[in-house]
Formats: sequence, structure tokens, C-alpha cells
Amino acid sequence: MTAETSQTLDRGLRVLKLLADTDHGLTVTELSTRLGVNRTVVYRLLATLEQHSLVRRDIGGRARVGLGVLRLGRQVHPLVREAALPALRALAEEVGATAHLTLADGADALAVAVVEPSWTDYHVAYRTGFRHPLDRGAAGRAILAGRGREHELGPGYVLTHSELEAGASGAAAPMLGVLGIEGSVGVVMLADSVPPKVGDRVVHAAKEVADALR
Repeated sequence: MTAETSQTLDRGLRVLKLLADTDHGLTVTELSTRLGVNRTVVYRLLATLEQHSLVRRDIGGRARVGLGVLRLGRQVHPLVREAALPALRALAEEVGATAHLTLADGADALAVAVVEPSWTDYHVAYRTGFRHPLDRGAAGRAILAGRGREHELGPGYVLTHSELEAGASGAAAPMLGVLGIEGSVGVVMLADSVPPKVGDRVVHAAKEVADALR
């Protein structure tokens, strides 16, 4: 039996998704065409979303995502972190290196979850909240590779050495197929290079986290 749904809510959510997928906003006419509804319906949807600060209209009248989505977005990181921790713990313990989940945050890569191995004599310290440009470090480069803008994946992961910390090597694989989230799972270790078997394990962990978030 098909669950009963709200057509108005569905249309409102579709408006938000359409606006989130564009950098220049959309006009009422463009939204009307894409939704397959008349302009009056779009005006009502936008007015309601504007009341909740989820949509704003610029000087030219184009609708854009509003700042209200940031309040909702603040709750995303804890949920993503909770879903990723089991896979990160298993990865850190198995390879004996610090494992991390990193998400794209504008032009930066932001570490939202970090797990250090419990049994090693030493490992790289890596903190939650660490931020760096997307084009530096394995985690950021893996996110870019997941967008198809870099051809670095090769075996499914990105390798770097001494890009963020002298003497440290990193391996990261993008999380693929998770709607609305761009991220990567990786490890960082004090070594001249990351062994291929560790890279393969990172790819597996990225798939585990992606599955947990779907």
C-alpha cells in the first residue's frame, strides 16, 4: 500500500532542491516550467518558504536558497559523524593509522570525524574541525576526484605525501552516491608512502560510510 503524501510539501521540497542545484537562482517562470505547475502555485510556495527563511529573492526577483537552511545544516554533521564512526573505527584499528571523514565546506575540506588507533606506539594527530583547501591533501583531492574534476583516482583512491604535514602520507577515497553530501574517507600515517593494501581498505571504508548514509 502506497503511503499517503503531501503534494504541497513535495513541491516545496522540490523547489529547494532545484534552487540548491543552481548558483544563479531561478525565476518564477523557470520554477513553474521545471515543476510543471502554474505560476500562482510557485508564488505561494516561495512565499511560504520565505517566511521560514529557506528561500530569498534577489534584486532581480530570482529565487535563491535562504540562510535558514544553515540552521538545518548544523544538525547534519553530528548525524553524518555518528553514521561514519563504526567504519572509521574498524579502519583505524585494522591499518594502525588515524582515520577520518572529511566533507566539502565551500572551497575547503573539513574533518568532521576522526578516529585514532588504540594499539600503535605513535600515530599522526588529526583533529575534528581541521580545515584545509580542497586542492591540498588526500581528503580534499579525493572529494575533487569524486566530482570528476581530477584524474587522480587510479585504483580508487588518492595518495599524497607531506602536503599538510611534513613526513605524513595520506590516502583517501571519495564517498559516492550520497545525495547532498560531498566527502571522503581517508587515513594519514607517518610513512614515506601508503601501502596499496591500505589504499584498498580505505576504498572499502568509503563505501561502508556511503552505504550507512544512504
